[in-house]
Amino acid sequence: MSDARRHGSHLDARHHGSHLDARHHGSHLDAPSVIRTKRDGGILTDAAIDWVIDGYTRGLVADEQMSALLMAIFLRGMTPGEITRWTAAMVASGERFDFTDLGLPLVDKHSTGGVGDKITIPLVPVVLACGAAVPQAAGRGLGHTGGTLDKLESIAGFTPELSKTQIRQQLSEIGAAIFAAGDLAPADRKIYALRDITATTESLPLIASSVMSKKLAEGAQSLVLDVKSGRGAFLKTEAESRELAATMVALGNSYGVPTRALLTDMNRPLGYTVGNSVEVAESLEVLAGGGPADVVELTLALAAEMLDAAGVDGVDPAQTLRDGTAMDRFRRLIAAQGGDLSRPLPIGAHNETVTAAAGGVMGDIDAMAVAMAAWRLGAGRAAPGHPVQLGAGVRIHRRPGEPVAAGETLFTLYTDTPERLGAALGELDGGWSVGAAAPDLGPLVIDHLG
Repeated sequence: MSDARRHGSHLDARHHGSHLDARHHGSHLDAPSVIRTKRDGGILTDAAIDWVIDGYTRGLVADEQMSALLMAIFLRGMTPGEITRWTAAMVASGERFDFTDLGLPLVDKHSTGGVGDKITIPLVPVVLACGAAVPQAAGRGLGHTGGTLDKLESIAGFTPELSKTQIRQQLSEIGAAIFAAGDLAPADRKIYALRDITATTESLPLIASSVMSKKLAEGAQSLVLDVKSGRGAFLKTEAESRELAATMVALGNSYGVPTRALLTDMNRPLGYTVGNSVEVAESLEVLAGGGPADVVELTLALAAEMLDAAGVDGVDPAQTLRDGTAMDRFRRLIAAQGGDLSRPLPIGAHNETVTAAAGGVMGDIDAMAVAMAAWRLGAGRAAPGHPVQLGAGVRIHRRPGEPVAAGETLFTLYTDTPERLGAALGELDGGWSVGAAAPDLGPLVIDHLG
């Protein structure tokens, strides 16, 4: 037994004697005792974690009780052993997909989320075109823009609501499926919604277990993480992002899914677009062999990691963009899920521009300022289940370091509700500059872990 587990057992035995019996008789556990253990800085036993996750999933532990436990975890933290067990309990709360019988090199990628982060859209077809397969459980956004599913739903007819049978068939026939998590890790779905309204979202153990429970349940055999750091990231400092990446890599590996991570910069937006349909349009440019240099760079860096993790070698991901094979795979994937790329993508009916008062060089652009502008325009949601405007967003016309002429358009804002434009412009104000010299931009890929 590890020191952490031993220490946790002594705490439980000393303060809550019933916990010793509870390892064998889960019915002896009760929510106040579990909460009290963590509140007082104790270490939760495996039995306590299994019991509280199962109980909350089944409605036997009340929202008020889970809220108290989440706040105790937020304040007291968790040991690596606790995080591993918490994650495993959330995976066990629902179905775990298993596609190993298909005989495919199954690999997936997860991003911790950023501004203009449309990377999944070109990345999946690039990896497909190179010979790997991707089962991707994706989510809807909560915050400044929609998630991957919201963005893809701006393509007419596209649906992410796939049954397990459909996912299996799609993986077998075309090598990929991008689907709503559905019944995967239902405990996480309930806990995530509760964290959002109880100010416990920023807890590193809870972030790591939330991400990894869904990814470990979806059936991938290896996993690559894109962990963002900077102003537009969930975690602002490199130290926090590095700790999160290391925690998630360890979780994946301990669960038998080889996991690695790239630590990437999110101080400024990725690409020239932030929103939903505007990001899909930019992704199509990348798949057509063009697109912004940073989006292409990160797509290819992650593709190389995924292919290596899947054991696929001897292929050049960049070639799939040059020769159109990635675009072909994207069209097949979208069509398989009902999407029609021949129909125009929606764009907000109303727009406003921001122009340069003087010429010079575009300075730094604050990713969070652009993110909040997009949110004000209607590209994101304030609460789970709220609709997003698929055509809302921001187009950045000049990126940091590019020359700017006086009177030139620097940003275009799109929305279907013109009364939102004023607040969006206010968010952008002060989030960019034009100066005499280019800003000092660090590397897009900061480090590699795992």
